[in-house]
Amino acid sequence: MLTQIINGKIFTPQGWLDEGSVLMRDNKILEVTNCDLALIGANLIDAKGMYIVPGFVCMHAHGGGGHDFTECTEEAFRTAVKAHQKHGATSIFPTLSSSPFSEIRKAVSICEKLMKEKDSPVLGLHVEGPYLNPKMAGGQFSGKVKNPDKEEYTSLLDETNCIKRWDSSPELPGALEFAGYLRSKGIVAAISHTEAEYDGIKAAYEAGYTHAAHFYNAMPGFHKRREYKYEGTVESVYLTDGMTIELIADGIHLPSTILRLAYKLKGVSHTCLVTDALAYAAAEGVEITDPNVIIEDGVCKMADRSSLAGSIATMDVLVRTMVKAGIPLGDAINMVSETPARIMGVDDRKGTLQKDKDADLLVLDRDLNIRAAWAMGNLIEGTNTLF
Repeated sequence: MLTQIINGKIFTPQGWLDEGSVLMRDNKILEVTNCDLALIGANLIDAKGMYIVPGFVCMHAHGGGGHDFTECTEEAFRTAVKAHQKHGATSIFPTLSSSPFSEIRKAVSICEKLMKEKDSPVLGLHVEGPYLNPKMAGGQFSGKVKNPDKEEYTSLLDETNCIKRWDSSPELPGALEFAGYLRSKGIVAAISHTEAEYDGIKAAYEAGYTHAAHFYNAMPGFHKRREYKYEGTVESVYLTDGMTIELIADGIHLPSTILRLAYKLKGVSHTCLVTDALAYAAAEGVEITDPNVIIEDGVCKMADRSSLAGSIATMDVLVRTMVKAGIPLGDAINMVSETPARIMGVDDRKGTLQKDKDADLLVLDRDLNIRAAWAMGNLIEGTNTLF
C-alpha cells in the first residue's frame, strides 16, 4: 500500500524541506519530493506542520521496559526493543554488558533469531566487555572483567555473524590483537572503560579501535602525576582525527558545556548520541529489584552513590537535550540517525530519508516529542498520537 505523508517540515540529507511529501510503499521509501499534492489511492497522513525525520539508530542500550539484555531471554529482548521503539529507535543494536561467554552465546542465539524475522528492528549485537580494565570498569562490572582471550573470542566469532560491535580497554594485554581480529571480521571495535593516554590511543586506533564508547565517561581527562601533567584519554581521542565518539546526552552524564565542546571539536560526522540505557528506561511503573542501584535525579546510580551506573534515557530525550544545549536541530537529528548508521555500517539502508532506503521515519512535534513512528513502513504501536 502506498502511504503519503504531507504538510510537514522534512529533514533530508540536503537540509530541511518546508513543502513536500514522503512516499513509502511496503518497507521502503518510494520518494522524498517537493510536491505535496495528494496522490490518488494513497493513504494520506497530515503531519500538521510538524517535523518529519529519519528513524533513530540506537547503537548502545543495555535494556528498557523493565528488562536487561543480559537476562538472555527472548522476552527480555523483545520487551526492551519495543520500549525503545516507542521513543523513536526504529533500529537497534542490543548491548550486552560484561558477561560470561556462556551468556554471550545465549544472547547471540536470541539475536540471530530476531534478526531473521521480517522487517526486524534488530540489526546485530553489541558486546561491551568482559575485556575491560578493572580499575575503570566501575562497580557494575566488579568481578566480571578480564584480559582478552584469543581462543575464546575467535571460537565465538567463527560461529556467528550477528556481533556488529565489541568494546574493550585497549591497554589490556592482547587488546590490540583483539581489535585487529575484529577489524578482519568487519566488526566495529570501540575503546571503553579505559585510562589509555595518547600513545596508547594512537596504537589502539592503528590496531582497529575506531570508536570511543560513552565519551568522557569511564575515562580520564587531563591530569597530573606528581609534578608533571599528562593528556588523558579524552584529549587523546580529540587528537585522533578518524576516531568517532558517542555521547550519553541525557543531560546528567555530561553537562551542556561538554556536549557543545565535543560537538565543536569532533563535528556531526564523527559524533553520535547514545542512551547507554538500563532496564529502567521507558519502564514506567516497574519497581527496581537490583539492590546495587537506585534511580535518582533522572539517572541510575550505584546504591552508595559512588558513581553513575547508566542512564534511563530514550533516544528522543537525547535530541531534546542537545537542542536545549544550543545544538541545531538538524545536527542533533543527524547524530541519532545518519552518523550512527554510518558508524555501524548500515547507512546503505538506514539513517536518512532517501529514495530506496528503509521506511524508518518519525513525526516530531515542536517540543520534539514522538507523535508517530514507522519502522520498515509499519506504524509502531503506541506512537499514533498524530491521527
